[in-house]
Order: sequence, then structure tokens, then C-alpha cells
Amino acid sequence: MAENTRRVAAIDCGTNSIRLLIADVDPVAGTLVDIERTMTVVRLGQGVDKTGVLDADALNRTFTCTRTYQALIERHGVEAVRFVATSATRDASNRDEFFDEINEILGVTPEVISGDEEARLSFRGATGVFGGQFEAPYLVVDLGGGSTELVLGTTTPEAAWSMDVGCVRMTERHLKSDPPTEAELAAARADVQAALDEAGRHVPLGDTATLVGLAGSITTVTAHALGLELYERDRINGAVLPIDAVLESASDLLTRSREQRAELGFMHPGRIDVIGAGALVWSEVVQRVQREVRAAGRELATTLTSEHDILDGIAWSLVQ
Repeated sequence: MAENTRRVAAIDCGTNSIRLLIADVDPVAGTLVDIERTMTVVRLGQGVDKTGVLDADALNRTFTCTRTYQALIERHGVEAVRFVATSATRDASNRDEFFDEINEILGVTPEVISGDEEARLSFRGATGVFGGQFEAPYLVVDLGGGSTELVLGTTTPEAAWSMDVGCVRMTERHLKSDPPTEAELAAARADVQAALDEAGRHVPLGDTATLVGLAGSITTVTAHALGLELYERDRINGAVLPIDAVLESASDLLTRSREQRAELGFMHPGRIDVIGAGALVWSEVVQRVQREVRAAGRELATTLTSEHDILDGIAWSLVQ
């Protein structure tokens, strides 16, 4: 290993999934090399929007997964670990139970980060690999299970906002039929549009030159738009898609039944029931940003999908 390189582990525990990145990071050379990158759907945020409490079964799934990750961390000789918990635990009254067990397993205390910190880490992770290939400013959209972060910036975030809309939260709140009814879709869209109205007061969406989408809902919409038979990370990462193709893909996923979604080879089993809501949120964001850019006298014709996200940002933070 090079003199300036550190082997670190980043764990992102969200509403829907828990993800691990073990990477060799060289802050001098500005490089991040994956050793392990894996994701498990544990649905930690199951019911939190309604009850305000982390479900016992969801906690057990998360603890079991964390023990598996700890074994990988030990095997690879990791020097530093950071465990970041986002939307679900921010909303839970019993989060101390969660903290204590994770600390027991990993030896580090989970950090429940703010929406602003989540946005900053996502922006760093997503844009750190661009190398001047795309026009700035970038609007980075990190669409999670419980929240969606919007971050605008060039080299660093200049404006950010966290919306309390995500694929799990919108599914539990609105999309209860299979497939969703028109009334459910209308209610979900109204919810997202209201959140975007507020976001627009904090982030100048019309300044966007490159719209960047992150996380599982958006990468799944991208896989569908690309016509992939299986999930191919290398083809999804960096994919530039016409906005019409994004909206068509999102609409198709949203209106399919769960059985029909399960037949898609690129679909992760843990996303089958929530991808409709994720696709709805992404389509509303894309259309709103396109309208705001047009109102500013320019055109936005494409989206950019990145497989680099908050995990990469967490890893970078460990060497700064």
C-alpha cells in the first residue's frame, strides 16, 4: 500500500438499506479504490413514519447485517471506520437501543447526521470522480428511503436542502395498492411537489447545468432506461440519459404490479415494493428542475447517474 493511502470502511445505514464500502483512499493523489462495496436491504425505517419507533424485527435485521460487515472489516485490515445513520434513526424515539448495539458490534458510535451533512457527504462522493467531464454547477440528488437531498455546487456545496420524501416513506404514506391507484398517485405527487416548492426556496434549481442522480431508486430507473437484463454497475455509472427516456422508464416502473417488477433481472428483491415511489419522486424532481432551468433561459436535456454517493463521501471524510 502506498505511503499516503489509508484503508477505511464507510457504512451508510439508511431507511431502506445498509451499505458498506471498504476502500483504499489516497488524499494526496485524490484516489479512492474499492476493496469491497456491498448493500443489504434491511428496511430499518419500516413503519417509522407512522410510529416514530424502530421496529424490533428491523433492528435485528440491521444488527445481523452489521455483524457480517464487521467480519469483512476485520478480514481486510481496516484502519478507520465511520458508521453514518440517516433519515430513519433521526425520526426514532428508541434510537439509543440502536446506538448501543452497533457500538457493541463495531466499536464505533453511529452518527445520526443532519440533512445538511448528508447532503455535503453525498456531493463530495458524487462529484469527486467527475474530473471536469461535466458542466457545473451540479445539482446532486440523493434519493433515499426516507428523505431526498438536493445539493447544488461546483467544487463544494453552495446550497442544500433535505426533503422528507423517499421511496419507503412515500410507499407507506400513499402507494398502498398494487399497482397504485390514480388517487394514490395524485396524493404522492402532491406531496413531492409541495416538498419541491419548499426546496426551491433554499436551492436555486434553475442554476443547474448538470443534474446528477444517486442511490438505488435512480440507478434502478437508469438500468430500466438502458434496457439492461441484469444490474450492471459499470454501465449504470456515468450513464447520460435523455430526460424523456428517464420519465418513460420511471412511469413504466411506477405503473407495473409488484409481480411484474419482480420479473426484471436488474431489480433488487428489496426494491420491488418501493421502486414505484422512488421512480415517482425522481420523475417529479427531474421535471421540476427542467422547468426551472428553462425559466432561467437555458435548457436541460439529460440526467447523469452516478454510482458514487454518500458512501464515497464518508470514506473521503475519514482521511481529511
